[in-house]
Amino acid sequence: MEGPQQSNPCAICLSAMGADGGQAIFTAECSHTFHFHCISASVAHGNLVCPLCNARWRELPSVRPSQPSSMPPTLPRQPLPRMVPMHGVQPPPVPAGQPLPQPAEPEVFDDDDEVELPSGEDNQRQATASSGMLAVKTHVEFSAVARDSSQDHFAVLVHVKAPGVIVNEAAAGDRDAPRAPLDLVTVLDVSGSMRWDKLALVKQAMGFVIGSLGPHDRLSVVSFSSGARRVTRLLRMSHTGKSLATEAVESLRAGGGTNIAEGLRTAAKVLGERRHRNAVSSVILLSDGHDNYSMPRRARGGVPPNYEVLVPPSFVPGTASTGEGSAPIHTFGFGNDHDAAAMHVVAEATGGTFSFIENEAVIQDAFAQCIGGLLTVVAQEARVAIACGHPGVRISSVKSGRYESRVDEDGRSASIAVGELYADEERRFLLFLTVPPVEATDGDDTLLLKARCSYREAAGGTHVDVTAEDTVVARPEHAADAERSAEVVRERERVEAIEDMAAARAAAERGAHQEAAEILGNRGRAMARAAERVGVYRNGLGPLRAEVRHMRKRVANRESYERSGRAYVLAGLSSHEQQRATTRQLRPLQSVVQPSAGSVGGAEATNSEADAGDVEALDLDTDLMEYSDVGGPAGEAGTSNAASADAASNEAEAAASYLTPAMRAMLLRSRQAREAAAEQQQQPKAAEEAESSAASKEVAEQ
Repeated sequence: MEGPQQSNPCAICLSAMGADGGQAIFTAECSHTFHFHCISASVAHGNLVCPLCNARWRELPSVRPSQPSSMPPTLPRQPLPRMVPMHGVQPPPVPAGQPLPQPAEPEVFDDDDEVELPSGEDNQRQATASSGMLAVKTHVEFSAVARDSSQDHFAVLVHVKAPGVIVNEAAAGDRDAPRAPLDLVTVLDVSGSMRWDKLALVKQAMGFVIGSLGPHDRLSVVSFSSGARRVTRLLRMSHTGKSLATEAVESLRAGGGTNIAEGLRTAAKVLGERRHRNAVSSVILLSDGHDNYSMPRRARGGVPPNYEVLVPPSFVPGTASTGEGSAPIHTFGFGNDHDAAAMHVVAEATGGTFSFIENEAVIQDAFAQCIGGLLTVVAQEARVAIACGHPGVRISSVKSGRYESRVDEDGRSASIAVGELYADEERRFLLFLTVPPVEATDGDDTLLLKARCSYREAAGGTHVDVTAEDTVVARPEHAADAERSAEVVRERERVEAIEDMAAARAAAERGAHQEAAEILGNRGRAMARAAERVGVYRNGLGPLRAEVRHMRKRVANRESYERSGRAYVLAGLSSHEQQRATTRQLRPLQSVVQPSAGSVGGAEATNSEADAGDVEALDLDTDLMEYSDVGGPAGEAGTSNAASADAASNEAEAAASYLTPAMRAMLLRSRQAREAAAEQQQQPKAAEEAESSAASKEVAEQ
């Protein structure tokens, strides 16, 4: 049933429904109004309830085929700023006022470009592309346990580090460096809320991504609004492929609703039906809104929807339907109106990460940071296996975050599924053991564990097994002076901080914001005490303390939590539970600086970036400024230990942010490119101002 035209915007496409719109309006039984073509498309996807109030309708709009374009045909197409061409790839001009032809999609997406096999010389370079094998080490919580005493909660840290890329060009993000080639699908939101500057910034970010991919990588672009379409097939990023991809991205126009599920189904189809496969596959999903086709909008304080229905089964590891098309989905929530909970669930279910892009100006940096990791995958299917040594030792539990772990029933062995690792990435896992007393005849040491890691080299496919040194603990008569491991202390604090972040989130979700703030406040004080015992740089708690303080501010009341707190907390949990960098505090730079101390999970918080009044930005550095060296507060040790303090600071900050050298290098390249683009845009304006000033001066002289 059609009712009178309204001045309110359509809740699906966010476009106005005024009297001059020239479009049919549907008024539902619950009195909410929508564009007829928007709501009929929603009903066609099986949604029989109001997207705003969840009321079930008895009278439905007649379903008709959706428009081939995601934008309503009567809306004028507006010109958008052209993205800056990257690496010499110049797309042909696109007429701003003309509808762009949309070729019909094939029924089966088996038209992907062939994978170009490396030559013999490339194979030789591939074999030497990484600096050795993956390394496995263990650290015991205390160096000694008294012979006649037992321990029921003795911690052992298992530390895994991926090999680094030793070819300088690869570490710097060189597109032609030897590495495992990538199949990448980017799923981009082009709904009505992405108009104007938002879409222009996404296009610019995609220009950087296209320019950063090498000739063996392949890219497919999928866009979604009320529906979804494959904008490009899986193209090999040769010069021709980059030109085609750039032209396709430039052709994107915004309009319509937000159908995230359909976008992901299209991405699954691209990967599942491809004829050829590169060694690494991944999906990037960007959205600034809520799926208003597959999910009801969450009522404040209500039960959250089942967001897992957004994820195609082929993306979920370990399911019966998972095949070679499976790939992690790295999600990017854009702005303060996106559905952070949905994006987090999509990433978590597929082994990806969730990033929060609070400032739209840093979309390109966020993509660059992610690409810097994807282009340096060195290990796949990594798995850690642990076996107890002494007959009385038992494994009681494993703290592995989002990585699946298993402890056998008898407690004598355990395993952790690590999966993919980027070059130089590290993983730390805590094991808690029962250690029995020993007799004098048992020797001076107790063998606790044997640890090993198996994995497949991403570039060559070779299977590798690495065994760590035996994990032993000394058993003297007395162990009152046993040294405590700073590495284990740091990991204990990190694990407990993650648990408190999750508890604070649960409290905030049920409206107990004061409780959430108290949980994080107590955690911050506990980390401060740990820092005093061991030294902030040695245990790397400074950046983590700063992040907990930021999180506490954002959960303190409902307004701040709904605006940005939920997204910030979820992005933090995603990062810490997977020990992988996510974006949640990147800021636009006034000048490009080398990423260094002060980064928390991808957050660069140097004084050159932050305004004097930006308390939060400066607050990130507080913990790092409190200590001048490993030993204690600034001023106690003087300048003699400045070099060691800087090294320790960098190590601690890197451990907190999980940024790899290649990710840092790609992030720096992105910032340099953005700065160059900004300067280029300012040149015509400066010339115009100079010309105007000269003309004014000439008139004044006359």
